[in-house]
Amino acid sequence: MVKFRFQDLDIWKEAIEIAEVLLDIADTIEQRKLFRFAEQLRGAAMSMSNNIAEGSGSSSKREFYQFLNIARRSTFENANILIILHNRQLIGQQDLDSLLERLDILCRKITNFQKSLIKGSL
Repeated sequence: MVKFRFQDLDIWKEAIEIAEVLLDIADTIEQRKLFRFAEQLRGAAMSMSNNIAEGSGSSSKREFYQFLNIARRSTFENANILIILHNRQLIGQQDLDSLLERLDILCRKITNFQKSLIKGSL
């Protein structure tokens, strides 16, 4: 079976796991006919893993670093969306806290991975 480089990256695997939860939330809020909220969350959820995957195919470490930066920024976008959803009583406090924790950890891991690229010289 063909395997892409990104499939071995722990940050990609974690981004996929978080995205699955976020996509479930998007499906739930879409059932309440809140289509814009659902679409925004879906896009931001997929952006994390998409940018890690796309960046792993880069021909340079500098370019990969930039894609990781976009993936990292997407963790912040997801956090913001979740806070808004919580404020609108569309997700509970426990879900918010759990997901914010997971996003923070992923963000830190992406940052550390970026630092490892720098050590290898951009």
